[in-house]
Amino acid sequence: MAANEWAHQERLLVQKKIEKFEQEKRWNEDVEKDPPAPVLMPEMVDYLNEEISSKIARWFSFRGAEKYLMNILRDKKLIIKDVIGLEHLKYLDSGAIITSNHFNPMDTFAVQYATCAAGIKKEKLYRVIREGNYTNFPGFFGRIMRHCNTLPLSSNADTMKMFVRAVDTVLKDGNLIVVYPEQAMWWNYKKPRPFQDGAFKFAVKSDVPVIPMFITMQDSDILGEDGFFVQEYTIHIFPPIRKDERKSNRQNIEDMKNKNFELVKNCYERAYNTKYDI
Repeated sequence: MAANEWAHQERLLVQKKIEKFEQEKRWNEDVEKDPPAPVLMPEMVDYLNEEISSKIARWFSFRGAEKYLMNILRDKKLIIKDVIGLEHLKYLDSGAIITSNHFNPMDTFAVQYATCAAGIKKEKLYRVIREGNYTNFPGFFGRIMRHCNTLPLSSNADTMKMFVRAVDTVLKDGNLIVVYPEQAMWWNYKKPRPFQDGAFKFAVKSDVPVIPMFITMQDSDILGEDGFFVQEYTIHIFPPIRKDERKSNRQNIEDMKNKNFELVKNCYERAYNTKYDI
């Protein structure tokens, strides 16, 4: 079987699994087949790039990622049709959590594109990633996962304590962190899915706003290597959501999460001219 035919069949299987999980309301579960991954132990990660070797790897990895982004934009493997609401990033005066829907391995590059378009230095953007993406990804993308300002989660309690401290430090130093509140990636899934609390806990704990993003898509006229049309992305950026000092942390987490979801739900209905129905 040719590589592109294999990729097409794999995508069809993923679509069927998404339909199954949608019916069963398993909104935050992975649909891709990921191999078992080693546990991320404390000695395996330098969250804040404090070691010289980490700084060097970060420098080279950022240059590689920047070149890769330019190439996929040039080759139309990633198509950004429009970015709406850049002003909500341009006038930030603190760190912030960015939330976005998660539907493609490349959507993190779309977020990077939007923040750079707002004049934010690429080194100011961090990303929370899965444990397996850090410990089990080979080659070029493995280096990107480990060294381009990534904040990997871990199933190890001691590593997670380091993670929590690092998130707070990164935010209080005025940086941005991308968190996918839907948790799992569902390939080319257009609807927003119910949110987990994590992104909003980070924002409340570190006293920073949440900047909601939502990426809508439509078919381009370019057929990808997997036999599906490459999607054209429109990136929607919404005003910052800030905690209310009069409310408890628990109430702020819930309120911020609900407000974020309402914004992206309404965006979905406008963009696709359809009623949100999950």
